Amino acid sequence: MARKSKWWLGSLSAASLAWADECSDYLTRAKQAFEARTFAVAAAEFERAADVCPQRAQVLVSLGQVQILIGKEIEAEESLKSAIELQPRGTEALYALGRLYSQQKRHPEAVALLRKVVEIEPAHHRAWDNLGVNYDAMNQDADALRSFFRALDLVMKQHPSYDWAHANLADFFIRRNEFEKAFQLAAEAAKRNPQSARNCFLTGKALVKMNKQELSLRWLERATELDAEYSEAWYLLSQAYRKQGREAEAAKALGKFRELQKSAEPKR
Repeated sequence: MARKSKWWLGSLSAASLAWADECSDYLTRAKQAFEARTFAVAAAEFERAADVCPQRAQVLVSLGQVQILIGKEIEAEESLKSAIELQPRGTEALYALGRLYSQQKRHPEAVALLRKVVEIEPAHHRAWDNLGVNYDAMNQDADALRSFFRALDLVMKQHPSYDWAHANLADFFIRRNEFEKAFQLAAEAAKRNPQSARNCFLTGKALVKMNKQELSLRWLERATELDAEYSEAWYLLSQAYRKQGREAEAAKALGKFRELQKSAEPKR
């Protein structure tokens, strides 16, 4: 007998009803654990749910995403691959695995998956944005720009709170010395999400590069207020203070930068 969802009560046997209740219980506990940020518990509940729930592919996606949060990237990859085997055109699993590969700097693999996402769902703005990030990392500037601009087109009106596309393209332009373009994009990102330390930092950084030190200060100060451990923001803030002749504040900001650098874990 095919496994069916809990809401098909009219045609379920007593054994199947018990099985459906078990699925529901696991998913409820997983959701509660996730909301409580006890991600290891959530992962364990999703694993149990994956064994009994009819919507196995969707459960595996949730399991993979939680496994990423707790640092179990090998297990996450397997969970997401299993979800894709069950639903080859499931964009949620394809996107999640593409993001995982992107974080692991497996950029060609990430691009292959993200391209599948936008082929299936052309209006998937996050996939277009992340395609841009991965093409950028591969030094394929033309492809990166096409992807970023497609993301911008989609988020302009349809997703007014999505700030990543503007911020990522701002970072792209800063690294290519196109500071005016970078400033406009970073400022828009900060307008969309003023609580993002990165958005404020990128806006301030673009202004520093444009030799507008005084204007940069409020953005860089705000970045360090939002994230007191943002070492790059502290360093740039120290430079901006020094160029304004504010030596005491420059020394304090540089000291904070050095403190963060000293306490940072060594890269491996």
